[in-house]
Amino acid sequence: MKDTSEDAIRGEATSLVPATEEHLPLLAGWFADPAFVRDWGGRPLTREEVAAKYIGRRRPAVVSLLVLDGAEPVGYAQYAATGPHEGGIDVVLLPHAQGQGRGPDAARALVRHLCTVVGWNRVTVDPEAADHRAVRAWSKAGFCPVGPRGSRLLKEYRPAPGGPPGGAPEQHA
Repeated sequence: MKDTSEDAIRGEATSLVPATEEHLPLLAGWFADPAFVRDWGGRPLTREEVAAKYIGRRRPAVVSLLVLDGAEPVGYAQYAATGPHEGGIDVVLLPHAQGQGRGPDAARALVRHLCTVVGWNRVTVDPEAADHRAVRAWSKAGFCPVGPRGSRLLKEYRPAPGGPPGGAPEQHA
């Protein structure tokens, strides 16, 4: 894999780098695996679908990233603006990389980048409400529930009022 460290978004245990055409074989393999897509649409994808959606071809509307643990790719993340200072993110990890804090670490790093570099003041996620593992992971990353959205749970992250962008999340009742 090409060294893209100058473009990396760094967490404590993970980093995120732009997904490129070079990553198509890797991502096509991941998104063809039913275990990987179980909580990401639930349907394996063709190489063509992955090429169209997950290797950066939708920039600037959607930014596609690989999640790395050291130099090892362990997941995929993306973000898209939904307004001038807000948007949504998604993160999915390989099954062997789950349950070790990598997802929340990658999410915190991405949120910090979005709040401090991109200028967002609200970041949302919408995991399936029945996916308790994902709901818990987003909570660990600082997201607070807003309410149901069909079968999904809308959660948001907002920097604390008066605090630094990307700081502690605002607490919700």
